[in-house]
Amino acid sequence: MFTGIIEETGRVERFERGGDAWKLRVAARAALADVALGDSIAVNGCCLTVVKHDATGLEFDVLEETRRVTSLAAVGECGVVNLERSLRFGGKMGGHFVTGHVDGVGVVEVFEPRAADRYLRVKAPAGSGKYLIHKGSIAIDGISLTVAETEGDTLAVWLIPHTVTATNLATKRAGDPVNLEFDLLGKYVEKLTLARAASGSKA
Repeated sequence: MFTGIIEETGRVERFERGGDAWKLRVAARAALADVALGDSIAVNGCCLTVVKHDATGLEFDVLEETRRVTSLAAVGECGVVNLERSLRFGGKMGGHFVTGHVDGVGVVEVFEPRAADRYLRVKAPAGSGKYLIHKGSIAIDGISLTVAETEGDTLAVWLIPHTVTATNLATKRAGDPVNLEFDLLGKYVEKLTLARAASGSKA
């Protein structure tokens, strides 16, 4: 479980096909603190397991399925990724509950400065509009953000300068893919509602 408050950005040093999985190595600093084999780290909002680490970086095994359903495949060598260690009990709880299980890949439509802030509009996968709630939460590349606008399957958020400089968003351009994780509570409500409707139809 994560919060969507990015701890640092890391730089991809290697992402290549290994014998049993894709091998991803990311240079890191803050995310190395107290790290252990088997720990979960959110990389661009995708929950990955640490399989090796040293004084300068982290290594992960990445499934072919993970590459297929996330934007990680588009991150090349030297690409910048957002990093967050898993939530620890007794720590601060900012952002919102983020599982690190990506729901789909969106595409940046607009990313531009507007006055002192930045405006980001993303096209989500078809049919995703039901999960987009005005003033609700969404994780974009693992960043906890508040939805400011919705229209069909499109959402927009406003970004303060700190969010841009502290994450990989400074590297984004129109047409770039981003990982999206919709609010967990909304997905649970949908599941329960559908189950109740199905049960009622059989009565």
